[in-house]
Amino acid sequence: MDQWTSYLTEGAFLTAVLLVIGQLFIAIIAFLIVRAIGRRIISSGFERMQAQKNMTHGRMKTLEKLTLNIFSYILIFVFITIIAGIFELPIGGLIAGAGVVGLAIGFGAQGLVSDVVTGFFLLLEKQIDVDDYVTAAGIDGVVEEVGLRTTQIRGFDGTLHFVPNREISSVSNHSRGNMRALIDMSISYDDNIDEAIAVMQSVCDKIALEDETIKEGPNVIGVQGLGDSDVVIRVIAKTENMMQWAVERKLRKELKEALDANNIEIPYPHQVYIEKK
Repeated sequence: MDQWTSYLTEGAFLTAVLLVIGQLFIAIIAFLIVRAIGRRIISSGFERMQAQKNMTHGRMKTLEKLTLNIFSYILIFVFITIIAGIFELPIGGLIAGAGVVGLAIGFGAQGLVSDVVTGFFLLLEKQIDVDDYVTAAGIDGVVEEVGLRTTQIRGFDGTLHFVPNREISSVSNHSRGNMRALIDMSISYDDNIDEAIAVMQSVCDKIALEDETIKEGPNVIGVQGLGDSDVVIRVIAKTENMMQWAVERKLRKELKEALDANNIEIPYPHQVYIEKK
């Protein structure tokens, strides 16, 4: 009799284990399906919103990533609740416990609250968007994600910086208009300044016709400074956003070649030795 009872007990236990495993499998599959469908719906919804409301791509990506994060948090909470139900854990007690823990964290984690508040105003006031080139918290780079807690900035060396929003006390956004390309070229004191300016301006006019990213100029504004062995002449142009460095490189190359072709010397430091007898 005890042997049969043992068999029945083992069979019931095995059935219960298989049932729990089946429920877990179904819950995980449902979680993955809902997450994939939800992400697709959110992405397509923001694409339609961008087309209808003429929203910038950076602003659309910022709001899309924020919505995806909120959706993921809610979905994970629901998934944990379902798992707790499968194991017949007291869900009400867990939620109440989570509320108590959240209250304790709220008292202790003031930095987290500051992060969320600052992130909210960063988004509300449209201070930064995804793909903007910014300087924030002493870091230069391109924004990859703006969240309620952290902002991700990709440095120009490839480093991804996770900046807590509370550390962003000021933001310099370099992507809200045309940018300045600035070039300083040097000629020797023996060369004619007016001739050098004319040669450089002709090069600037030629580049302005060739390069569509240049929105204003380039213009030779005149002598910027007098060095130890050179006369510094400055060139300024306005370019499309993020194209200022390419324009500066192109100007330097073309100006150097034009000055060489007209026998205008770009000086280098000289040393004179006087032997005293």
